[in-house]
Amino acid sequence: MEAGKISEEINLRRRRFFGTAAMSIAAAQLILGGSADAQPGKAKPAELPNIKPGANTSFGPLKQIDAGVLNVGYAEAGPANGPAVILLHGWPYDIHSYVDVAPLLASAGYRVIVPYLRGYGTTRFLSAETVRNGQPSAVAVDIIALMDALKIEQATLAGFDWGARTANIMAVLWPERCKAMVSVSGYLIGSQESGKMPLPPMAELQWWYQFYFATERGRAGYDKYRHDFAKLIWQLASPKWDFDDAAFDRSAASFDNAEHVAIVVHNYRWRLDLAEGEPRYGDLDKRLAESPVITVPTITLEGDANGAPHPAPSSYAGKFSGKYAHRTIEGGIGHNLPQEAPQAFAQAVVDVAGY
Repeated sequence: MEAGKISEEINLRRRRFFGTAAMSIAAAQLILGGSADAQPGKAKPAELPNIKPGANTSFGPLKQIDAGVLNVGYAEAGPANGPAVILLHGWPYDIHSYVDVAPLLASAGYRVIVPYLRGYGTTRFLSAETVRNGQPSAVAVDIIALMDALKIEQATLAGFDWGARTANIMAVLWPERCKAMVSVSGYLIGSQESGKMPLPPMAELQWWYQFYFATERGRAGYDKYRHDFAKLIWQLASPKWDFDDAAFDRSAASFDNAEHVAIVVHNYRWRLDLAEGEPRYGDLDKRLAESPVITVPTITLEGDANGAPHPAPSSYAGKFSGKYAHRTIEGGIGHNLPQEAPQAFAQAVVDVAGY
C-alpha cells in the first residue's frame, strides 16, 4: 500500500461497516438483544469488589478473527451488547495480565476484548509476504482493524507498556474510536528522533535490553533464552511481586509464537532508528513525532514499585487536555500493574468510562 493511504483504507472499512450496521441494528436488537451488532449500551456504574490477584488463572475458550494483516487471537468476556473495553498487554507479557481484570469488568456490564498483539500467542500473520514489523504505529493499526472486524465503533482502551503506548497512539490518531483511556505510566508516544537522544548513564542502564537487542548477538540470545529473559524482566520490573512459576509459564507460552523474536527486536531497533519502518505507516509516524496532546478522557496509573523505566507523572500531565486524573497504586505494585493490582486497574477503567 502506498504511504498516506492507510487512513483512507481504515475510513473506507468503517463507512462500509457502519452503513450496513445502521440498516440492520433494529432487527438485531429485536431478535437477539445481546447481539454483537447491537449498539453498545451503557454499563451500570460500579464500585468493583476486591479480588485477590491470581484468583483466576484462565479465560474461556479463545477466539480468532481475521483483522487487517493478522488473524488475531483474543479473549472475550461480558455481554455482547455492553460498552466495549479493549485491554492491551505489553512486553514481555500477554493477555494473562488481565485474567483478573476481565471478569471484574464483565460483571459490571462491559464487553471486554483482550487481544494477543502481533508476535504473541495465537495471533498470526495472514500472509508470508507481510513485513514482520514491530513499529508502534503498525500495532495501533492492528487494533483499529480488530475493532472494525468485531464491529466495535468506539471502545475504552486500557493498557500498560506496549499496550499503553498503543492506546496513546490510537487516542491521538483516531480519537473518535477511543471513548476514554487508562494508561499505565502516562504518555508513551515517542519517535525515532527522540530515540536518538542520549540519557544520563543511570537512565541508559535501565534500557540495557534495548541495546542488547540492537546486536545480532542480542537477537540470537533472546531467541535462545526467551523464557529466561522474560522472567528476568518480570523480576526487575516488579521487584516486590511474588509471582509463581505457574503464573509466569501461562504467559511465557505466548512467546513461542514463531514471529515473536522478529517483532520484539524490530520494535526496539526501530525506536533507536536502527531499523526502518514500513513506508505505509510513514504519515502516521510523522504525526506522532510531533508529540501531540491526547484529548480523550484519561486516567494514568503508576505502581509505587515500578522497576521498569518510566517517566514521572508530573512530566506528562500536560499532555492530556481532556478530563484527566493520575493515581499512584500503592502496596509494592510494579510494572505489570493490571495483574498485580487488578481491582485498582479495573476500577480506573470503570471510572474513566463514566467521565
